[in-house]
This record gives sequence, C-alpha cells and structure tokens, in this order.
Amino acid sequence: MAGDTPQAGDTGGIRLARTVEGRPLLGDEDGFVPLASAGIDGVDDALDAAVGEVDGDASGRPALPSLDDLPASRTPAEGLSFGVPFDPGKLWGIGLNYADHAEDLDAVRPAEPASFMQPATALTAPGGPIRLPPTEEASRVTAEAELGLVIGRTCKDIGEGEFGDVVAGVVPVIDVTAEDVLQRNPRFLTRAKSYDTFLVVGPWVSAPVSVDRLAGTTVRTVINGETVAENTVDRMLFPPEELVSVHSRVMTLERGDLISTGTPGAGVIEAGDTVRAEVDGVGVLEADVIGSE
Repeated sequence: MAGDTPQAGDTGGIRLARTVEGRPLLGDEDGFVPLASAGIDGVDDALDAAVGEVDGDASGRPALPSLDDLPASRTPAEGLSFGVPFDPGKLWGIGLNYADHAEDLDAVRPAEPASFMQPATALTAPGGPIRLPPTEEASRVTAEAELGLVIGRTCKDIGEGEFGDVVAGVVPVIDVTAEDVLQRNPRFLTRAKSYDTFLVVGPWVSAPVSVDRLAGTTVRTVINGETVAENTVDRMLFPPEELVSVHSRVMTLERGDLISTGTPGAGVIEAGDTVRAEVDGVGVLEADVIGSE
C-alpha cells in the first residue's frame, strides 16, 4: 500500500519533511528527528539553510547539521506518516521536457520551456489518495513521475550558474492529467491539471542539491509495480538550471516555489491502482488511486 514508505533509490543527503500532523522533521537514511533539535524553527528556515554552502554563508544563515551531531534519537521513516514537506508557493509544471517523451507523443519539441501553473488545492500528501473525477467528466486519466525543484530563497533574474544558490533541494512528484479534457482543446491544459489531489509531493525534500548531483539521475513512473516510463535528467530538453533561470526572468521566485521538471512518460490510472514516482538518489513517492464519490 502507498502508506508504506519505500526506501529504494535514496543515496543519503539530508531530508526535510513534515508529518501529516505538520510536525517538521530533519532526517537522513537512518531516520528522522524533530527539526527543533537542530535549532531551526520551521521548514521555511530549513529551506533557507539548505541553500548554498553546507557550512553556512556570509549572511550568517545556519547550515543544516549532520544528524550525528544532534541529541535527539532517530525515528525510522517506516514509523512515520508524511505530509507535504514544505509550505508550497507557486507551482510550475513543465510539459514535453524529455526528448524521448515528446517523440512518443508525436509532438513538436518546444523551442522554449512549455510551462503551466497549478493551484495549491491540487496538492495532496504522500499516499494520496488521488481521486479521479467523475467518468462523465474525465474517463481517461494519466499519472506521471517527475523531479521537483524546491526554491530556497527569493531570487530574480538569476543565471544558470546560480542554481545551487537558490534551489534548496529536490523532491519526487506525481503529476496527474485528465487527458480527455486536454485532448478536447490544448488550451484546457490548466483545467486538466487542476483537479483536487492531482499533484502529489513528498515524502521529503532531499538537500543540498547541485547540477553535478543531478547529472544522470533516473526518473521512473511505476504503476502497480510495473515501470511504464523512465529516463535520465541529461535527456531533458531544458535542464533544471535552465528552467530555474528562465522562470526567474518571468517572475520573482520565492521560498517554497516548486518547479516540476517534466516526465519521461505517463500511464493510464484507474481506481484501485497504486502510482509510484522513483527518483534515484532522491527518494520514492507513492499514492493510491480511488474513484470519485
């Protein structure tokens, strides 16, 4: 069941998370401790601390500590129920960002990032459930795995080389689409992506992050245990650092903003299915699918 917390594909680093009750946590591959034990007041401050050099920076911002240096005992991830790991701001999605996926859909490769926005009400926590719309409204719904970039501090007009200075960490994402709504008219994309529970984020933000760390990272869409699509970050048409730079020229990016970087491919989902986003070196996210009430 999606309530379990898979560990495959995580290669360490520091994890920022929250329980379903909203309690902020700091973790690593061995478990989690209360964020307060690190002297950090909340997740927003933790995102700020995750940006830039691991040992802090000239502004005096605290760094994220090693859990080995903290007095609290770890609770294993398997003993916790996770919520959305941060307070989300603007939610950006990127379409057709893997060359192979665009070819599979027989779509014209965009010359610039094909971005769209989703409402905060589309968000749901790890485990879901993803609730399908009534079949008379949308009878074909798909789900896809993505790598999400979490902004750690306010920025504007940044260059690609500043990626590590503004991105706090990365997070697995499951993005859902009412495909028959979209197929009626491509201008219906926002509506097709905006149903409640259509964006699953978690179970944690993995930090710190750099362009080098993401090189070769595999993103995998898995439905009912079967891999339906996978690809690596280096096959993106527009890499993560370019996506952050482009969107920062359009608008001020703020702490908690999320950029979902696109999918290697999607699969059709039905009530009773389980969807999994596997992002190697970052984490695994699952959600169950249920029908409309």
